[in-house]
Amino acid sequence: MANKFKSAAQKISVDQAVGTALAHDITEIRPGQFKGPSFKKGHVIEKDDIAHLKRLGKEHLFVLKIDPGEVHEDEAAMRLAEALAGPGVHFEGPPSEGKINLKATHRGLLKVHVPALTKLCLISEICCASLHNHSVVEKESTLAATRAIPLVMDERILIKALDIAAEAGGIFSVHAFSNPSTGIIITGNEVYHGLIEDKFAPILRKKLEAFDCPVLETVFAPDREEEIAKCIQDLRKKGAEMILVAGGMSVDPDDVSRMAISKAGVKDMVYGTSVLPGAMFLYGRLGEVPVLGLPACVLYYKATVFDLMLPRVLAGEAITREALARLAHGGLCRSCSSCHFPICPFGKGS
Repeated sequence: MANKFKSAAQKISVDQAVGTALAHDITEIRPGQFKGPSFKKGHVIEKDDIAHLKRLGKEHLFVLKIDPGEVHEDEAAMRLAEALAGPGVHFEGPPSEGKINLKATHRGLLKVHVPALTKLCLISEICCASLHNHSVVEKESTLAATRAIPLVMDERILIKALDIAAEAGGIFSVHAFSNPSTGIIITGNEVYHGLIEDKFAPILRKKLEAFDCPVLETVFAPDREEEIAKCIQDLRKKGAEMILVAGGMSVDPDDVSRMAISKAGVKDMVYGTSVLPGAMFLYGRLGEVPVLGLPACVLYYKATVFDLMLPRVLAGEAITREALARLAHGGLCRSCSSCHFPICPFGKGS
């Protein structure tokens, strides 16, 4: 059986090397002055280089031998990057040692076509590594990197990889965040009647500020369906583009926020998740306005289901039961003594 990883390098005399491309870096050391590659892999040897190479003690060189139907690793990496990059993703050449980074054009939510990425990486000659799907990425941050593993690749194999990426419409994309004017409703008799100080609103404002979402208004409502429903409708009339209802999301008899949200006319409701903390989360839409019901855990934990879902809502996703179910894998917070979210496994399984 032919070796698909056959060497693409050929040993020749340095005097015969003009016009050929180096198959490896050639290091030069000048004591106290310089140590590094004097000639880099892929460099095309010119006549004036011969004397310099001989001063470095090179009588023979390994140069690239690329046959018809084969592609150098750098060209392969550039073609791969072009196929992998969807909306909101860009890259810059030339590659370094056959590797090229894909970067975010703007801040947003990274979307990875995971099945296509897996299929692509079943090709043993291809390497492509990325951040997790649904990661929040900053402008110009590296979100993926790709390279061709062999120095010279069979172009038929490369085309197979390119076709996989093309069929997916680009494997990586970054969806920009919207900045909806947000109305906040804090529920609970104890807060409404001033028996305890509200702690919910400051936490929610801080989380919204991280995504440049202005707070339209914060209102307080007792544990009565009719009043919570009226607050939701009033905020929508005032121009709220997203509404957060905090508290009263459990299944206890005096937790009425879920029923109130339904009474306000919210449709496409999904309630309950396999995320801990965050089992009693609710999502729905009042017309085009997303309505999020937030359980009390948001008060006590730095990272909850709200932190997983807010970026997805701001990126324009309609949250479905299936989307919430997928969060079960990786949806258990470790409750570390020192929280490093989002640099942690929480919510990374989907």
